[in-house]
Amino acid sequence: MFRITKEFAFSASHQLEHLPPEHQCARLHGHNYIVVVELASSTLNADGFVRDYHDLAALKAYIDDHFDHRHLNDILDAVPTAENMARHFYEWARARWPEVTAVKVSETPKTWAEYRP
Repeated sequence: MFRITKEFAFSASHQLEHLPPEHQCARLHGHNYIVVVELASSTLNADGFVRDYHDLAALKAYIDDHFDHRHLNDILDAVPTAENMARHFYEWARARWPEVTAVKVSETPKTWAEYRP
């Protein structure tokens, strides 16, 4: 199995309003997010790729246009946790590229959430 990944970054704010007021994530705050999309295939295409990295520019454009420097509570239809964002980006990417196998989202250098069906 061949696996490739590509990383994207954006900054945004969110607030987990359902948490108790004393929880730090209940307050309005922001993160420098990292999104990693993983693609896999047992075979390579005629160019020797799982998928040309250039094809993934559409995900960068989507992130830049809809998520970068935005308030995520206004964007997502779910609670804007890293877990829900990983699933959102997975579903968006998988609808375009069948080789997508997982998406990871980081809010801080030490935390990651992954969606892999």
